Amino acid sequence: MMGHRGCRLAVTYPEIAKMQTKAVIRAALNVKKNHPDWNIDPEIMIPLIGDVKELKVVKAVVVETADAEIAAAGSDLKYEVGTMIEIPRAALTADEIGKEAAFFCFGTNDLTQMTFGFSRDDSGKFLEAYYESKIFESDPFARLDQNGVGKLMKMAIELGKGVNPNLHIGICGEHGGDPTSVEFCDAIGLDYVSCSPFRVPIARLAAAQAAIARK
Repeated sequence: MMGHRGCRLAVTYPEIAKMQTKAVIRAALNVKKNHPDWNIDPEIMIPLIGDVKELKVVKAVVVETADAEIAAAGSDLKYEVGTMIEIPRAALTADEIGKEAAFFCFGTNDLTQMTFGFSRDDSGKFLEAYYESKIFESDPFARLDQNGVGKLMKMAIELGKGVNPNLHIGICGEHGGDPTSVEFCDAIGLDYVSCSPFRVPIARLAAAQAAIARK
């Protein structure tokens, strides 16, 4: 889970980032062509950033590739490049990363495992004992740990928006479908949640309840 994946693949093999960028931009161009009345603004999200220099390297590949595709199509398509905040170091240095990203999306599955030092692969082997011993009251991969992981999220939002007030911020991962986690995300100023399709109705209801409670 902490190996050769995410932006690390794009640094090692830039052609992967080029291929994926071409796919996103070409798809957006096709939709824009077939539906000129639709507002198409693709967001390209670079995952697993731990250092702003990683983002700069991969973002340069993405921007060069996207701009070339848009120019070749003679289009005025707009797009944004942002990043996932899923490594504790990214949250701690969000003031640096926020200068390069148009948006943040918290990958709370990975942020949880890296903050706790648990692997999602084998945590099931010992978490039951943690519940029985009252160390945990719930699965941290199902219900967001507000005291630890949540504190990193708050810090990242404050640092990121401090250098980029226009930064829009969301969460993707299974926590996005948990009502208490959605309520917490609303309280700290997130703009949206993303989750598995079967969790969408719960997330919508939780977001509505959180908005009403806040008013």
